[in-house]
Amino acid sequence: MIESYRGLAIFVAIAEAGSLSAAGRRLKLSTSVVSHHLSRLESKLGVTLFFRSTRSMSLTPEGHAALGAARRMVAAGAEALDAVGGSGDKLVGALRITMPAWGEQMRTRQKLWEFARTHPMVAISLHSSDMPADLIKGGFDLGIRLGALVDSSLKSRRIDDFERVVVGSPRYFAARAPITTPHDLTTCDFIAVSVIPDAMTLTCEDQTVTIHPENVRLEVDTISSAKSAILAGLGVRNLPLGEVEAELAAGALVRVLPQWRLPVLGVYAVWPDSGPQKTLTRRLIEFFVDSAVGAQP
Repeated sequence: MIESYRGLAIFVAIAEAGSLSAAGRRLKLSTSVVSHHLSRLESKLGVTLFFRSTRSMSLTPEGHAALGAARRMVAAGAEALDAVGGSGDKLVGALRITMPAWGEQMRTRQKLWEFARTHPMVAISLHSSDMPADLIKGGFDLGIRLGALVDSSLKSRRIDDFERVVVGSPRYFAARAPITTPHDLTTCDFIAVSVIPDAMTLTCEDQTVTIHPENVRLEVDTISSAKSAILAGLGVRNLPLGEVEAELAAGALVRVLPQWRLPVLGVYAVWPDSGPQKTLTRRLIEFFVDSAVGAQP
C-alpha cells in the first residue's frame, strides 16, 4: 500500500513537471529512481500512464483518468502533514520559493532570512532567477514577482512596494550634452533587459511623458548585468532604487532627471491556485506583510 502511494505521488510530480528528470529535481530523487517507481506503478495497475518520447512525456487516456484522484491523494497527505507541522509558534516543514536573482540587500530577501532564523525547523529551498519560474512545474510553494502581474492562473498578494530611478555613469555623461528633458533620454544609449519593457513613463507634477528609447546599445537578461553595463559607461536605464543606492551615494552612478518620477511598483507574493494553501506559505506571506515598511524591497 505504501509503495502504491509513493508511486502515485511520483506520478503526479511527473505529470506536473513534464519529465522524469524534472520530477526527480523536484523530489530530490535520481531520474532512475523516478523511472523505477513509475514502471512499478504502471505494472501494478496494468496500464501505461504516459506516452514517452526522447524529449517529453504526455499523459495517456488512463493517465488523465488517474491524475485527478492522485492529485487529491497527494494534496490530502500534504494537508495532514501541514496541519501537524504548521500550527503554533514553532513551525515545522519545508518551503520551496522562487524570487528575482538581483538584490542581495533587497528587503524581501532579508525578511526571508529573518523568517528562516525565527523558524529554524522550516527547511527553505530558494531558486533565484530574473526569468519568472513556472510555479507548478517547478514545484514551488511561493514566488516573489515584481511589477505588473500577467499570469491570471496564480493567486497573489501585494507585500511591498519599490521605486525605480533612471541612472547612468559620470563617464557616460561626460561625453554628451546634458540631459535636461525627458525627450533627451530618447537619444541616449539604452541598456535593455529582455524580460522588462523598454518604455518608461515619467511624471513631474502634472506632466506625464512616456519615453520609447531609440538607441538600444546593449541587451542583457538580468538586472545585475544591466547595472554592470551602466557602471561601465555603456548607457542608461531605469533600475530599482534599492539596487543602486550605494553607487549613487558614492558617485559611481548619477540619477537622471531626478525631478521626474517613475511609478512605484508592487512586490507580490504569488502561489498556484491548485488546492489549499500550505499553512507555512500563509505564515511566510503574513510575515512579509507585517514586516513591510517604507518604499524599497
